[in-house]
Parts: sequence; C-alpha cells; structure tokens
Amino acid sequence: MTAKILSGKDFAAQIKESARLEVEEIKNKFNITPGLAVIIVGENPASQVYVRNKHKSCEELGIKSEVVTMPENTTKEELLNKIDELNAAKDIHGILVQLPLPDAIKNHSEEILNRINPLKDVDGFHPMNVGKLVTGSPALVPCTPAGCLEMLDLAGIEIEGKRAVIIGRSNIVGKPMLHLLMSRNATVTVCHSRTKNLSEVTREADILVAAIGKPKFVTADMIKPGAVVVDVGINRIAPKKLVGDVDFDAAVEVASAITPVPGGVGLLTVAMLMKNVVKAVKLQYQI
Repeated sequence: MTAKILSGKDFAAQIKESARLEVEEIKNKFNITPGLAVIIVGENPASQVYVRNKHKSCEELGIKSEVVTMPENTTKEELLNKIDELNAAKDIHGILVQLPLPDAIKNHSEEILNRINPLKDVDGFHPMNVGKLVTGSPALVPCTPAGCLEMLDLAGIEIEGKRAVIIGRSNIVGKPMLHLLMSRNATVTVCHSRTKNLSEVTREADILVAAIGKPKFVTADMIKPGAVVVDVGINRIAPKKLVGDVDFDAAVEVASAITPVPGGVGLLTVAMLMKNVVKAVKLQYQI
C-alpha cells in the first residue's frame, strides 16, 4: 500500500477561495472590509517571512492588512498600549502578535496575548476562546488544528466514530485538536512524553496526529495499517532541509493517507488565519 498524499497546497487553495467569497459577501451585504493587524517586534528573519506571507494572503483575498513593526527594544507597556489601540480600532477585526517576542519581553508573552480582545484574537489563544472551544461554543480556534480538521473534511475522511490519537499536548496544537476531534464524535487519546507503551497506543489510531516537535519520531511500526497520518511537525535538520515528526518515507508504505513536510499542514495555517479573520467579523457584528 502507498498512501494518498494530502497536499497542503491544494487544500489551502480551497480554504482561501472559500474565505475570499465570504469576504466579498461581507463587503457587498454589510459594507464591511475585514481587517487584520499583525504586530511584529524586532527583526527575526523567520517571523518576517511569516508576516509577509500573511500580508500577501490578505491582499489576495481582499482583506485589509496592517503590519505594525515595532523595534527590538519595545517595552511590554508600549506593546500593550499598541494592542489597546488596535482593540479600539473599528476597521481592525483581527489582531495577531507574531511570536517569538524579543528576549527582553518574551517572558510576558502570555500577558501580552491575553490583552487582545477575545473577539479579535484570530490566533485563538485567549483563555476565553479556549474555554469556548472546550464547552463547544462558537469561538476563534487556533489555526493549525482547525486547518487539520478542515483538511480531513475536504479530503472526505470520516471522523465520527473513529479512534484518534494525538502525540503532543501543547496549547497550540495538541489540546485544541483534542476538543475539535471530540466535537466531531471521534474517540480521542492524547499521548505525551510520559505515556507508557506509546507504540501500542498509536497503533490503535485510525487517525494519528503527530505534534511533538521531534524529527521523524513516528516510525512505520507505530502506525496502524491504513491509518490517516497528519504530521504537524516542522523540524529543520539541515540549513535547507525540513522534516516532520513522522518518518515519511517509511510511513507512506503503511498509512492510507498522509500529509507531507514541507507542503502539508503548514500551508493550511495561514489559510485558516484568513478564515478566522472572516469569523471574527461575523462574531463581532453577529452576522
């Protein structure tokens, strides 16, 4: 068996087209142009690339994009004041602070992210949005796990009644993925660094989500034949070589479907950010 490759490029294009149509409808029906503000502090090269990609996607879809560039020596108070200003801005519906922050203020990341109005929190990290996700209320959901779910739907992969196993329990992927899959009636197990007999657990998965941050950690013998494997990991093992958390070359012979790295889940994250900006407008105006 050779697995079907779930191309992030194809699914991201579908998600973006859906968002573009929603943006058009909001503009025509309600005379509102969805707006996203991205704050970048300092000159981290990787962050600059991510911000450029977000700005480009906004322009493609008709979303107003404002990139707020702040110097490396920005204080916590200055950054909080800027967030307050954007919280009050009527033409900005989504706010995102690009991480990581500079060393001088990175220990305050949680306080800084929590300053964003929950209705404008397009990253879905605010405790209020986390609580709504857990209780099943409409909320802004972290983009990467939301993208994984959207991809499974677009690929026609059944979720209800399936056994899902997530490796990794981060607030950004593992925990929200748990609640998203449960909301779709999957039976979900979350594994982590203290899980015993990990391979035995992962081999029970119809859907296996790897989000642990260790290159090629998931080997073929950890995968149930015919399982769907979603690789969220992005690990740089050489200057120009990225690999996932799954040993792709081996896993592709066991799984029924698998996401590649690069070219997989990573491409869905920005696409889902665009969807979250649209969702933020709808939540704020109750439309």
